[in-house]
Amino acid sequence: MATDEEVLARSGTDASAFEPLVERHSRALHGYFARRAPGAADDLLAEAWLRAYAGRGTYDPARGPVRAWLFGVARNVLAAHWRGQERPAAAAALAGEASSDPWHAVDRRLDAAAVAPLMRRTLAELPAVERELLLLIAWEQLSPTEAAAVVGVPAGTARSRLHRARTRLRAALGPSAPLSLTGDFV
Repeated sequence: MATDEEVLARSGTDASAFEPLVERHSRALHGYFARRAPGAADDLLAEAWLRAYAGRGTYDPARGPVRAWLFGVARNVLAAHWRGQERPAAAAALAGEASSDPWHAVDRRLDAAAVAPLMRRTLAELPAVERELLLLIAWEQLSPTEAAAVVGVPAGTARSRLHRARTRLRAALGPSAPLSLTGDFV
């Protein structure tokens, strides 16, 4: 099985070679969109694949793996989508103002309904890059290095911002936070 990097390189001369990337990464990218803009996830995924295909020649392996590059494309598509709205739905959801709150699924999995409003509020107060790094790692299962490539910051900077974000969440949640919240996520 060819690596993502090999598949992307081959797609420069053979358009059909791009298809395995779509098969491998569509589910993860769709999840990324569904958690941030539930009503538009399908359209955003299609737009992301169009942009990734059109920009496949811009991929630079020195900046990270193909997966991180694809999430970077997805992040740009989402940003363009949000620019077309008055207020990003995800920001409203994180503040607890939207009925399509992406945290309901997390609440059920963590069995932490009591801390969910506080967590939403704390996440909404984080600087955008810190929040995005934290969510890329928690929701999308990216490594800190991959998440750094997605948001366009050096890996060391991402790690320090991630540490700062986790520290703020721990402080806000306090010692009574469920054990599942004090693991990898926080």
